[in-house]
Amino acid sequence: MSAIHVEIEVPDDLARFRLPPGVQQRLQALLDKQDQGIPLSDNERDEAEGLVNLSEFLSLLRLRAERLGGSSHAG
Repeated sequence: MSAIHVEIEVPDDLARFRLPPGVQQRLQALLDKQDQGIPLSDNERDEAEGLVNLSEFLSLLRLRAERLGGSSHAG
């Protein structure tokens, strides 16, 4: 098995990337609705899934940025 390495430039402020408050509230509302046993419509389910995926992606990018920010690059 071979590995593929992808390099991307990470903005300096990436560690601050989060879902905007309104988007986070919408995701929480959808999750709360589901937790209350109220079925989500297909559109709501797709929306919630997309927002969860985006949130997880931003979290992974933040972790990566923090990890890279803590290391020094020897030229």
